[in-house]
Amino acid sequence: MKRNMASCACLLLVLSLLAGFFAAAEAEARAGSSRSIGSRGSRSYSRPVAPSTSPSPYQAAPQQARPVTPPPYQQPQPAGGGFLRSMAGGLLGGMLGGMLFRSLGFGGGGFGGGGIGLFEIILLAGIGYMIYRMVKSRRQAAEHSAYSGQSQVYDVTPQAAGYTSTRDDLDQGLAHIRQMDAGFSEERFCDQVMDDFFKIQGAWMNRDLAPIGGLLTEEIRRIFQEDIDRLLREKRVNRLENIAVRNVEIVEAWQENGQDFVTTLIYANLLDYTTDDATGQVVSGSKTDPVKFEEYWTFTRPVGGGSWKLAAIDQK
Repeated sequence: MKRNMASCACLLLVLSLLAGFFAAAEAEARAGSSRSIGSRGSRSYSRPVAPSTSPSPYQAAPQQARPVTPPPYQQPQPAGGGFLRSMAGGLLGGMLGGMLFRSLGFGGGGFGGGGIGLFEIILLAGIGYMIYRMVKSRRQAAEHSAYSGQSQVYDVTPQAAGYTSTRDDLDQGLAHIRQMDAGFSEERFCDQVMDDFFKIQGAWMNRDLAPIGGLLTEEIRRIFQEDIDRLLREKRVNRLENIAVRNVEIVEAWQENGQDFVTTLIYANLLDYTTDDATGQVVSGSKTDPVKFEEYWTFTRPVGGGSWKLAAIDQK
């Protein structure tokens, strides 16, 4: 009996570690949680791309790390859900329950009789690790195929199907915006995008969208708030430090349905990690290894003027 109880304790430890692996595999990160969200009008289902000829005439000068005000109450990211993770947890939980049931004298014993042994623990750990690798590899494959540049199209709308950005497309889009707003400046717009980027990341880490309500569309605000509510329930915080924006470049501009749209490519790096509020322990990410990323941020406003608002984030 003592041997069985010790084996069960070891098995519970193994499953706890596996649960940590699954949490790390699906952890969220920075504003938008490192995924594509929001709407880009008729181009929502086409992948944003930089112009195929020359770059945008203005690119924002790099800005080094700006401090982001830390939240007074710290918490890390949620573990994230997912069908495969739930299925794996249910499978392992069922196997654990069955083995505990048999180890207490009900049923026919362990795999070889006599309860749970080292072999069973190693076998379960191996199965759990294989499932973890499968989940991770499928996720990476899905992200790669979605943004590999092999002309993926996610909708059959005429505007989205087969769309590719060119220098002429960008110039024409910017010209249309200037026709209704002669004061529009690419330089000022890129500077504003950079400022908004820092403000949004700061509000995300503070888990408080009130200061940036005017910078977000209703759709983006709703998505951000759902993510923040999940963080608060899990008592975790996604910490962002030493943010440095290397470049902001306008890659698309167009008008439709009385709205201006401008998509920028943001290249930045930062320290991105998640800590547990109760213990302060880092549960995902790194406090020392910076993360480099490129994201497309699309902003919109009424044609002719008004405040620009973040409408979509797309992963490159």
